[in-house]
Amino acid sequence: MEKYKVGVIGGTGMVGQRFVSLLENHPWFQLTAIAASSRSAGKTYEEAIGSRWAMDTPMPEAARKMVVLNAQEDIEAIASQVDFVFSAVDMKKDEIKALEEAYAKHECPVVSNNSAHRWTADVPMVVPEINPEHIKVIEAQRKRLGVERGFIAVKSNCSLQSYVPALHPLRGFGLDQVLVCTYQAISGAGKTFDTWPEMVDNVIPYIGGEEEKSEQEPLKLWGKVENGVIVNAQSPALTAQCLRVPVSNGHMAAVFVRFQNKPTMEEIKETWANFQGRAQELALPSAPKQFLHYFEEPDRPQTRLDRMTEGGMAVCIGRLRPDTQYDYKFVCLSHNTLRGAAGGAVLLAELLCAEGYISRR
Repeated sequence: MEKYKVGVIGGTGMVGQRFVSLLENHPWFQLTAIAASSRSAGKTYEEAIGSRWAMDTPMPEAARKMVVLNAQEDIEAIASQVDFVFSAVDMKKDEIKALEEAYAKHECPVVSNNSAHRWTADVPMVVPEINPEHIKVIEAQRKRLGVERGFIAVKSNCSLQSYVPALHPLRGFGLDQVLVCTYQAISGAGKTFDTWPEMVDNVIPYIGGEEEKSEQEPLKLWGKVENGVIVNAQSPALTAQCLRVPVSNGHMAAVFVRFQNKPTMEEIKETWANFQGRAQELALPSAPKQFLHYFEEPDRPQTRLDRMTEGGMAVCIGRLRPDTQYDYKFVCLSHNTLRGAAGGAVLLAELLCAEGYISRR
């Protein structure tokens, strides 16, 4: 099949690097353009990265000699040579919103890892296994922007990917209240232990804005499209506390749940085991065959052992047991820069292509 031509804007940061590495040998997508700030523009990608390559795998050969474009000044040139772009820019939110809309208005679809447009009412925030139907709001967004091809779609916050997938199929039991504590890797802040030595042997009980996102974004994921906008769900009630822990990759969550119609533990495990989403139905290239993996061992999932389950695109669950104040409690884990960031955005782009929202020029 002829591949879709893809650009990465913000290609020099950690998530941008992950996009570049994931696009190597992708069966549907071909990296065609890389853009970043004026500091990197005009250099080869290899020169722009220098010693900052943070991936475990080598820099893809096809990317090394690509000349980095200016993400803000070269929009027209980038839009003319790609079918869509991934956005991972590091800018102020208002600047990101304006930049992504500029690409969309140049008839270039944007699949964004950034948070800037997550609360724009006609921008779908999609986890393909959870709310694929939200992409139909793109039709209303295109009318608002006055475009035919262009649009913006975003993925949700990285920490949500660890626990919301486990909660989603349990909503059929009247999921009523959720308390979650997340233990988030330093790569979620774009850091490594070399660049953030203060995190060695340390835990920081604060991540700016993270608790608000953890409490509010699931309600948009569980909302519905009405009159060209996404209307948030009203339940369950969520409360969250988020901590930064000395782990390179992998966000963990301790989850406590209360139901209106309390299921048995066996019913919960069976629901998880049988859950399949649209990504699995379509057999998208990046989709895990089994989205939710439950571990019976009392000390699993573990970050180092389990974060790469199904190429880092699955969600791992364990320690389901009764709770003295809530109905049940359990632990979840996902890879924050794969399922939670670039990998989740690549999967979203695959969904948008498969459903006809992204076409080749």
